Amino acid sequence: MPESSERGALTEAVYYILLAVYKPLHGYGIMQFVTELSKGRVNLGAGTLYGAISTMLEKGFIKALDSKSDSRKKVYEITDLGKEIVSGEIKRLEELVSDGNKIEGAYKYEV
Repeated sequence: MPESSERGALTEAVYYILLAVYKPLHGYGIMQFVTELSKGRVNLGAGTLYGAISTMLEKGFIKALDSKSDSRKKVYEITDLGKEIVSGEIKRLEELVSDGNKIEGAYKYEV
């Protein structure tokens, strides 16, 4: 069962990092991707990014790819489990929005 259902919602940082690594990326690339995708609303600091990466590696949501060069940059990619986690979170968020729209729509025109 997805992480978001078992242990609560994903943090915004974890959610965006998982989206970023659908395509293999290194840390700085992840930071840039998240900033761009969120239109500047989410800016990950190095501590937040690498703390989240460490946790997601331990949980098996992402994996580090073997370096093809002597580069110190580690490249990360989402795992199948990570994709399940993202799908579960998207479903959870869609339900939140749907419920909110129902209530807001029901009371929108009351004064």
